[in-house]
Amino acid sequence: MDRSHRDSESRCWLVALPAVDGRQYVYRVYAPEDALLADLFWEAWHCHEDSALPRAWDLFDAAVIRLVG
Repeated sequence: MDRSHRDSESRCWLVALPAVDGRQYVYRVYAPEDALLADLFWEAWHCHEDSALPRAWDLFDAAVIRLVG
């Protein structure tokens, strides 16, 4: 998935990742409505890992993924 790609077929997903500091970090991922949840999770997780924030858990079941628009 291209992180910067937004077109008329992309929808906005929110992916919340719990981290080792006890916080939850939320990422906006643009992808089609029929995107695989695992792909949305990994897109958000890699975005988080590229930041200077505390490590996020890489557990798919711990993430909250919602389609918002």
